[in-house]
Amino acid sequence: MPYRNPTPTLDVIIELPGGIVLIERRNPPHGWALPGGFVDEGERVEAAAKREAMEETGLDVHLRALLYVYSRPDRDPRQHTMSTVFVATAEGEPIGADDAARAAIFPLDALPGELAFDHAEILADYRRWLETGKRPLE
Repeated sequence: MPYRNPTPTLDVIIELPGGIVLIERRNPPHGWALPGGFVDEGERVEAAAKREAMEETGLDVHLRALLYVYSRPDRDPRQHTMSTVFVATAEGEPIGADDAARAAIFPLDALPGELAFDHAEILADYRRWLETGKRPLE
């Protein structure tokens, strides 16, 4: 019997002057989301984070922290995924490419209303981490 394990994914909270980078998804599920995607076989999650950020935003990111790992079975309507979420910095202007129809910078207090997946929860945890230094479960 084949194992039915969650698929490893990652998301990147990219900090730029003025806010964080979100992408508008080209493919379903639609909406605004953190840049991210699937980890390729043989790839470290750190390398996948840098690759996905570059592919979707054109930004060369510097990973500065691991926020948390999100694994709620219904977090992605397509399948059960387990996302490692990084906080990163970058320089420049984001440009939507690959799976991103567009990319934009949003202040944390002015996020778009329709966030995909569980990214509203992730960003609430990120805001708490910025304010208190505490990650989920702390």
